Amino acid sequence: MSGVELKTPDQLRTMRRAGLVVAEVHRAVRAAPGVTTGELDQLARDILARHGAGSSFLNYGAAWGYPPYPGVTCISVNEEVVHGIPGPRELVAGDLVSVDFGAIVDGFHGDAAITFGVGELSEADQRLSDVTLESLWAGIAAAHLGGRVTDISHAIEKSIRARRERYGILKDYTGHGIGSEMHQAPDVPNVGRPGRGPRIVEGLALAVEPMVTLGSAVGVTLDDEWTVVTKDGSRACHWEHTITVTPKGLWVLTAEDGGEAELSARGVPFGPLGD
Repeated sequence: MSGVELKTPDQLRTMRRAGLVVAEVHRAVRAAPGVTTGELDQLARDILARHGAGSSFLNYGAAWGYPPYPGVTCISVNEEVVHGIPGPRELVAGDLVSVDFGAIVDGFHGDAAITFGVGELSEADQRLSDVTLESLWAGIAAAHLGGRVTDISHAIEKSIRARRERYGILKDYTGHGIGSEMHQAPDVPNVGRPGRGPRIVEGLALAVEPMVTLGSAVGVTLDDEWTVVTKDGSRACHWEHTITVTPKGLWVLTAEDGGEAELSARGVPFGPLGD
């Protein structure tokens, strides 16, 4: 596949090590009222340092003329969809918070995002997060050797469209290939017809990441040139995992258990690579 990086088994194992750093940060940053987004970013920095890992995000964009990204996390709150810059903002009860984070271990990346509530969420916000998370796993479960990348896209969209509520699915922001760089070919859209795009083969690693809103499917970038908010101010949600497909089945590189529980519940083969 032209332009698509295929990893060796050893490289995928290295990505798993990066993925476990990502999972540790996500476990640590789930916040209580009174914490600032900057304090959560510092917590993530401390975990990176403890593991001797690098940041996928820090200073990202400088090579393409963007302001160098100043954090190791993207923390997006309420109407912020993605790329929220951590700082002095204090999280309060009822906030809907997405934390996107990437780590580098021995030159290979892991990338994932979670969404959580500070205290108790409104029913609508909780359902938004639940629906987005379910669409993520629907997309992951659709990946198999010999399939196509848009099989994932179609499964994500179908999962969301099947709900009684009307949700916005961002089309301009997609998942992506990942490996020795954080963003690689191919794109992994969150909508689309199945059976299109590159084939899913051994060694391909993908970041799957639905972004869903309670209203508009259009995102607007703020003056900081990074933070993307919903056009209508509606709340947004972001979930993401890095995955690969082995001859044995799916391996979710950024899930603590490798995705075993969620995949098994769906009757999908779990396929980690041994040491």
